[in-house]
Amino acid sequence: MSLAHKVHYKTVFDIPKEEFFAPGHGLCAGCTTGTIVKLLLKAAGLNTIVVNPTGCLEVSTTTFPYTAWRVPYIHVAFENAAAVASGIEAAIKALKAKGVIDPNKRINVVVIAGDGGTADIGFQALSGMLERGHKVMYVMYDNEAYMNTGIQRSGTTPQYAWTTTTPVGKVLKGKLQFKKPVAEIVAAHRVPYVATANPAHFLDMMNKFRRGLEVEGPSFIHVLQPCTTGWRFDPRLGIKIARLATETAMWINWELDHGEFRVTVPVPKRKHVKHYIRLQGRFNHLTDADIEEIQKMVDREVERINKIVGKEVIGPVVE
Repeated sequence: MSLAHKVHYKTVFDIPKEEFFAPGHGLCAGCTTGTIVKLLLKAAGLNTIVVNPTGCLEVSTTTFPYTAWRVPYIHVAFENAAAVASGIEAAIKALKAKGVIDPNKRINVVVIAGDGGTADIGFQALSGMLERGHKVMYVMYDNEAYMNTGIQRSGTTPQYAWTTTTPVGKVLKGKLQFKKPVAEIVAAHRVPYVATANPAHFLDMMNKFRRGLEVEGPSFIHVLQPCTTGWRFDPRLGIKIARLATETAMWINWELDHGEFRVTVPVPKRKHVKHYIRLQGRFNHLTDADIEEIQKMVDREVERINKIVGKEVIGPVVE
């Protein structure tokens, strides 16, 4: 981490034992969203207000009259999570100014939203929240499609992936467009802290959550979230696939902390993308030539990232 960046979690023994995300929720077997949220709330603690738009997480954790949330929680519409969080943050400031709330009390306002509610439908509200400078940490769990409503493509669905609205046939090979670089778009707003994370590298992810909560102003954490039903893999393989995403550089863990960019999980010996792709049914239609095309795209992205860092933090393909 940078010199100004305190590392809160060095080993698993540093992780708090308190549980603020209760068991018994209805998330799919093998869903990594539960892992992400469980660790996020351990990093944030009890004095946290969660804003959650409609999506897999909401419908699976708030089945009336039960809830998996042990912190204050508000469910909002698909498109306005960032706007609601902005209002909550502004209200807390006003109540502190009036002496209703202790001015020194730390209250975290956190949005947890999927890619549909962030990269697409909710992006206007997110951009406004960032531009206004609200002290809100926005966490996007990215399962790369609208999984809650039937596996339709989203802006973050990767190129050539099958979804129910990007079918595979003789002409088309799944989604035609590239994955939207949401974290880079957020970074263009010049907010204090932007990062990408991966539940397979959970200590790195948790330290990014803590950093996002610490900075003054908005922060954004983009977390990869393998989806067993939408990506079509064995439920046992969620974390393995997440790890392979980083090991192949299909997903690069980085942070931009007050303008300082760094890759937080270097990959000196990179695996071929086929190890990641061949485990997922959404890519079953791809030929070896198609996969090599994806490999070349990843190679170009690795070269770009290494140039930004100024050294080879992500190495060549060795297998």
